[in-house]
Formats: sequence, C-alpha cells, structure tokens
Amino acid sequence: MPKHGKRYRALLEKVDPTKVYTIDEAARLVKELATAKFDETVEVHAKLGIDPRRSDQNVRGTVSLPHGLGKQVRVLAIAKGEKIKEAEEAGADYVGGEEIIQKILDGWMDFDAVVATPDMMGAVGSKLGRILGPRGLLPNPKAGTVGFNIGEIIKEIKAGRIEFRNDKTGAIHAPVGKVSKLELPAGIEPATFSLPWRCSAY
Repeated sequence: MPKHGKRYRALLEKVDPTKVYTIDEAARLVKELATAKFDETVEVHAKLGIDPRRSDQNVRGTVSLPHGLGKQVRVLAIAKGEKIKEAEEAGADYVGGEEIIQKILDGWMDFDAVVATPDMMGAVGSKLGRILGPRGLLPNPKAGTVGFNIGEIIKEIKAGRIEFRNDKTGAIHAPVGKVSKLELPAGIEPATFSLPWRCSAY
C-alpha cells in the first residue's frame, strides 16, 4: 500500500468516508482542502450502472458549465467560404481549410479543440482521422463539433463547453473547472450532464 505524505493525511482527516455529501457540500470541501501551490482542477466522476458493451446504454454528450472551465481553450475551426469569417468573428484561434489540414499532416498540433463544417468533413475524416481520432480531437456531429452554425459552436466551447462519455467500466470522468473559479451552487448535478438517475455513485 502506498505511503502518503503528511499533507495528504492531514487533509484526509477532514473528510468523513461514511458520509454521503451533497454536491454543494462537496464543492465547499474541495475549496477548503485545496492547498496546492497551483490552481487545482475539479473533476466529477459518476458510476452510471450501465452495461458499456451495449451501444443502446452508452452515455455521451456535451454540456456548457455554468461557470466555465477556468482556462483558455485553443479552438481550431476547419471551414471554407463565408464560414471562415464567421469562425474568426466567433473567436476561433486558428481558422483554415485544406491548407490547415496539410499543416496538421506536417505535425502541427497547437490546439485543444477542433470544429468543422459538414462540407469539410470528407477531407477531415479521410486525412486527419488517424491523427485526431486517437487524441479525441476529431470533429463529430454527436459531440456537437460539426455544423454549419460554426460560430455558435465556437462560442460555446470558448465559454466552457465540455464533452463527456462513459468509459469501458460504465463511468464518466469530466473536468468541471478550477478551484479558484468554483462557485456555489456548483451547478454540476447529474441533470446538468443528462445522466441517467440510476447512477449508483456520484
């Protein structure tokens, strides 16, 4: 069993392992116990009680957090025509079409999220699927990162929209912000994530 330091043991004494905390109680405790020298990330973990082997039970979606993520997200928009201007005006950090696809093929990866218009997905999928897919960056309609309303999509991501999906154990794990930005009420109830109410732990 790993040995924990003095700081860890002192913080652990302030948590009652037999108590089921409400979301807001847990949020207050997180702020009280945040003693690191950096702005710690707060995460939510939920055991859904689903069978992840059955596609009809899988949980996936996006959510706009009420207080954002507390960090800057570098958004790349892949579009063409008038949608390039729309993406730029919405605040995309990088915008382009075929030329930016080639730039990624050459090794450029200085972005955190990728959105695209449907008319660019043929090229994006065929050329960048193997690069962006394993990194979880490939635009996907189900994840809300593909659409002709690209300006709206960019603004939501910039404001703190995140994607979540269950893992192979039937649980989800998602960041909900930085400790310094965590406000009460926390706004991270299961309904916020459209989670099934049968989830057994939260």
